[in-house]
Amino acid sequence: MTGRPIRPLIIRLAIPAMISNLVTMAYNLVDTYFIGRLGTSQSGAIGIAFSVMTIMQAIGFFFGNGAGNSMSREMGKQNTARASRLMAIGFFGSVGFGTLLAVLGLLFLHPMVFALGSTETIAPYAMQYLTPILVAAPMVCGSFTMNGLLRYQGQSSYSMIGLVSGAILNCVLAPIFIFALDLGILGAGLATAVCQTISFTMLAVMCRKVAVLKLTPREFRPDPLLIREVIGGGLPSLLRQSVGSVAVTCVNLAANPFGDAAIAAMAIVMRLMMFTNSVIIGLGQGFQPVCGYNYGAGLFDRVRQGYWFCVRVSTVILIGFAIGLSAFAPQLIELFRSDPQVVRIGTLALWLQCCSVPFMGVNMISNMMQQTMGLTGVASFLGVCRQGVYLVPLIIVLPAVFGLLGVEIAQPAADLLTFATTIPLQARVLKRLRRPA
Repeated sequence: MTGRPIRPLIIRLAIPAMISNLVTMAYNLVDTYFIGRLGTSQSGAIGIAFSVMTIMQAIGFFFGNGAGNSMSREMGKQNTARASRLMAIGFFGSVGFGTLLAVLGLLFLHPMVFALGSTETIAPYAMQYLTPILVAAPMVCGSFTMNGLLRYQGQSSYSMIGLVSGAILNCVLAPIFIFALDLGILGAGLATAVCQTISFTMLAVMCRKVAVLKLTPREFRPDPLLIREVIGGGLPSLLRQSVGSVAVTCVNLAANPFGDAAIAAMAIVMRLMMFTNSVIIGLGQGFQPVCGYNYGAGLFDRVRQGYWFCVRVSTVILIGFAIGLSAFAPQLIELFRSDPQVVRIGTLALWLQCCSVPFMGVNMISNMMQQTMGLTGVASFLGVCRQGVYLVPLIIVLPAVFGLLGVEIAQPAADLLTFATTIPLQARVLKRLRRPA
């Protein structure tokens, strides 16, 4: 981590992370594709469920990144005993909070789907889809956490194997449960829950048997100092994902007056953009352990080199995605739902979002670097900028002025404002790294 050339090291760690993220997004896209064969209301249910699944990710990322950031720095200092305790706190904390989410979600499922922006016609399908997924919430949260814990040890390949296996199985089980067993949208949720549980089991075995640090219950000895480290390292992820859930809910509520087609179209566009962003997140995840090890060892030049490499690569990739998505926008939307109204709304929304996509690399890589360095304040602020500080007010104000167009332009406007905010804040972080270790 501290001696090999930076670029090939980041690439070696990033490729498995990218594959893991792309395959994780395949869970969502497979469900979106097959559910789109059932009807527009069923497609809209995916958008409602997305908020709940974002909360599960928030819990998983909070504990995975919270424990993983400190863990990588401690490993850079050769302090493996402390790193092992952080790993155990991350895992068992994630599963515990996932269990709490499952209980509360199932108890309040009916009012929850309406609070998330569901219409009367979408609500029954959203409840069917979410029920098995909520039952599996402890495993879903735990999988995201273990994925992070393995990555921060430089073992992206193991995390990839665990996630990819479940996702491939989901591609097989989803159509069987939905169509062959005639379970409809309930079958889609059940297939996802089963496959996430399988991924959880595989990742748990890897963390226990083959990881650099072995996950064992006896290392679960939290104390106030360790808990504070986990909270500090994971807070930016928690805020970013939690605000993301709020933002998705606000988009659903803003699209609600325009009918099921608007909710379904925005749900499809959000899934496609997440697929795009997952590649850059994977690149950043490849950079994070390198950043953590070298920052902990005081090798600041290597941290800066890795950062600029990731910014250049991410920008080139995103420009390519923007061109491809805009060129085939109508076909992509129609692939998931052939309703002409859904295609019309989704195509314009996707075109508009492609205008801001190239700027996302700087935003993401900067935020992930700040988080790994333990700069909780600035990382937390930038983590909530895109979908909290900017998107939530915009999604409230713009539809009132521009109608449905306001819903479609809110996210790209928020992305551009976040980019403008990131530049001066990241410049200060890079200046800090020029100081002697």
